[in-house]
Amino acid sequence: MKTKFSILIALIAFSFSGLSQKKWDLKEAVAYAIENNISIKQQVLNLESSTEDVIGAKGNFLPNLSGSTGGNLNFGSTIDPVSNGRISSTTFSSSYSLRSGVTVFNGYSLLNSYKRAQLNVQNGKLELQRIKDDISLRVVNSYLNILFAKENLAVAKVQAEISKQQIDVAKNQVEAGAKPKGELLNAQSAYANDLQTIVSLENTLNIALLGLAQLLQVDPNNFDINTIEVGAPSVSLLYKNSDDVYKKAVEIRPEILQRKIGVESGELAVKIAKSGFLPSVTASASAGSNFSHRFANIFEGTNRYFFKQLNDNFGYGVGFSVNIPIFSRYQNKVNLNKALINNDKNRLSLESEKLTLQQTIQRAFLDAKAALKSYESAKLSLEAQQEAFKNAQQRYTFEAITSFEFDQVRNRLVNAESTLIRAKFDYVFKTKVLKFYYGESVVD
Repeated sequence: MKTKFSILIALIAFSFSGLSQKKWDLKEAVAYAIENNISIKQQVLNLESSTEDVIGAKGNFLPNLSGSTGGNLNFGSTIDPVSNGRISSTTFSSSYSLRSGVTVFNGYSLLNSYKRAQLNVQNGKLELQRIKDDISLRVVNSYLNILFAKENLAVAKVQAEISKQQIDVAKNQVEAGAKPKGELLNAQSAYANDLQTIVSLENTLNIALLGLAQLLQVDPNNFDINTIEVGAPSVSLLYKNSDDVYKKAVEIRPEILQRKIGVESGELAVKIAKSGFLPSVTASASAGSNFSHRFANIFEGTNRYFFKQLNDNFGYGVGFSVNIPIFSRYQNKVNLNKALINNDKNRLSLESEKLTLQQTIQRAFLDAKAALKSYESAKLSLEAQQEAFKNAQQRYTFEAITSFEFDQVRNRLVNAESTLIRAKFDYVFKTKVLKFYYGESVVD
């Protein structure tokens, strides 16, 4: 029994261990961020609110309908309609009515307000897409930062292992009397420095993992990602020129489309302001009746029945009204001028957004080109340093150079490897930025 219980505990522990060691891939991380990000959820609610505004604007075309009723209970002296004498009585009266009204014409203000509400929904959808795009790019950047930190750490561990091996070599040489004890101390010092570098790079990796976990809004404990093999990038990742990217971006980027909607909305606002100078026509209809009852004794007659009175007193009517603006204390003029000014501001905002986008893409394109050159240069430098290191290893083994000289060569190799890794991920991310503006997936 005890054995079965132990096996059960072990299975449970293993299952929890498996859950805690879940590793995220890039597509999964982006999808999760989009689904759970608070800013995205807030924008979804804003979009739902804008959709309700459309329903409300559409309802303004329909006639309204309202009902009303009221009652009065009177006590004391009243005049008898038959004898014209004053009598003491208690009476109850009530009224019932239905009213409806509809706007027949108001200078197309309702129609243009409805169109503006629809444009607000489109703008909300574009804003939602913009936030999703930004979140996706941030996740990709964080993911690449983790991969960069992991590669850097792997290189540092390899170098630390080399340093550890050099300690054994130096120890044998010192024991054989071929080298002074200082050589061993230098080798041990180099190994200690490599261990410190590993600790620093592990912290860098942990910070990068924490950054992505916080971006995804998940528990950072035991958080990790799947390693993606980022191969050697090539010039094929670049577009021909920045103009090609800009021409595509200006047609699809949400921030540009939002500014275009702003211009359309501004034009509708001008039309709505102009409607203030036009007459408005409304129509109405009403129907109602009333009932009264006097609480009298049996010798003073009886009261008429409730439904018969309502039928006898029923009445209805229809009507219309025309409101012609003559002088509005300059309010209509001010509203129109402000709408015209805002429309000009919207047009300038569109041009400014286009210019900002073009300049951003131009800088991104130049950054990507520079990153490619840096990567190619770093690759050549690493190849040279690798050959130099191989030569230094052989010379150090045959005691042709000191451990200090060997460490200098090895440090140059480590720097060259780190530079290449940094240049590779820098170039990959900057080409993804261009893909982002071109409308291509940054996850692939």
